[in-house]
Amino acid sequence: MIFVSALDLQLLLGLLLYLVISPNMAEIRANFGAAMKDPIARFWAVEHITSMLLAVILVHVGRVIGRKAATPDARRMRLFICFGIATVLMLLAIPWPGMRAGRPLFRF
Repeated sequence: MIFVSALDLQLLLGLLLYLVISPNMAEIRANFGAAMKDPIARFWAVEHITSMLLAVILVHVGRVIGRKAATPDARRMRLFICFGIATVLMLLAIPWPGMRAGRPLFRF
């Protein structure tokens, strides 16, 4: 439950940043066609948000199908699979240092 709640809060903060606060995203949304030609802008405009939304949806689906399991072992296995796939999706969508869209590890 804590994992799902933390992801929901992160989703709300991310959508707020994506739709309201971020001047970079406002620029990308204003020139969406040009942003699709730039790999860094495309990562932020499409790939990052899509992967994160899919991860949150998968966590919610896992929680629901986990509740419907007949045994505690089946419940744990269903949660493990859904949460594991969601975690991999989130790790793939993080802009790690060294990626084109990544941020530097240390700022000087």
